[in-house]
Amino acid sequence: MEYTKLGNTDIEVSRLCLGCMGFGKAGVMHDWTLDEAQSEAVIKHALELGINFFDTANGYSAGTSEEYLGAAIKKNAERDKVVIASKVYFNEGRLSKKAIMREIDGTLSRLGTDYLDLYIIHRFDYDTPVEETMEALHELVKAGKVRALGASAMYGYQFYNMQLAARDNGWTPFSAMENHYNLLYREDERELIPICRQMDVSLIPYSPLAAGHLARPKWRSDSVRGRTDRVAMGKYDRMEQQDMLIVERVSEIAQRYGCKMSQIAVAWLWAKGVASPIIGATKTSYLDDAAGALDVKLTDEDIAYLEELYLPHPVVGAIDKNPEQGTILLDEKK
Repeated sequence: MEYTKLGNTDIEVSRLCLGCMGFGKAGVMHDWTLDEAQSEAVIKHALELGINFFDTANGYSAGTSEEYLGAAIKKNAERDKVVIASKVYFNEGRLSKKAIMREIDGTLSRLGTDYLDLYIIHRFDYDTPVEETMEALHELVKAGKVRALGASAMYGYQFYNMQLAARDNGWTPFSAMENHYNLLYREDERELIPICRQMDVSLIPYSPLAAGHLARPKWRSDSVRGRTDRVAMGKYDRMEQQDMLIVERVSEIAQRYGCKMSQIAVAWLWAKGVASPIIGATKTSYLDDAAGALDVKLTDEDIAYLEELYLPHPVVGAIDKNPEQGTILLDEKK
């Protein structure tokens, strides 16, 4: 495994992050999540591969993702040897000071730890002044409950304004951006990613394999997730015809290199300067595949060929307004 620093912090993370949305009690958020024993097996395998970076959220499977991750870490690793990230937003009060102070304590309790390495705002909150949010997050850092801050999918100007609020008031800025980014969705290359580079913010994108579409030569999957993941369908199905042309090129280059399609997709992200893509693995073999991508080095010609057919996509990730309270699944295909 290889490692890198998160933004301007001294936090060292593996070049792969294990996304924990697939862990938790099935049926409360997704139908395809792993139970506690299955989750522990994947987390343990990640640790064996040298992966030290884990990403969860307060809203994943009604908090059971955090519980499963915390229990598995406690049994299989020393706390100071791992980097745990969790998120706040899909909760009562969104990113108000009151909500942030309440939610961090719930997250720490479920994880069974007294601090988070990285606390991420899950979306932009249209109802709370950015100064209120940034000051509350800074207070968590001062209190020792959080080591560093991150943001997730939002518009570039929103992220920039939040960073300015932190800078102008002497508060802790964001060090990481967990945005939607892969070969089939590159809208953030316009504004958000250049802003992150300018501010030395590490990219830790979610959905690096576009919900599996970059890991197989056909669009549909017969897996439980493939049949039931309405969020993935809502995110990707409308651009299927155009995006299959890119999938075919990923398959072609994978055959040329004698590797998995998923490894080409992950290697492309590293070539684009990504620090640590978030791999939502529900099987240990998926982690082995991702780690194997470290051996794949794409040429400039490969990268140009993979990118050539991309067309602008509808925005998926950043939101134009706060969803109704209680919403936990965005972009769902009804």
